[in-house]
Amino acid sequence: MIQNSVEFFKNLPAKQCTECGEHIQEQHECYGSKCENCSQISY
Repeated sequence: MIQNSVEFFKNLPAKQCTECGEHIQEQHECYGSKCENCSQISY
């Protein structure tokens, strides 16, 4: 049976940070794999 594409995306698990494992609040223009805290660059 072919699944509706909307249902497919609704059933995907929440994205997690690759460093700390925290759930990432995704945005449509972001493909990052780290949360906001882990992706900050320190100078």
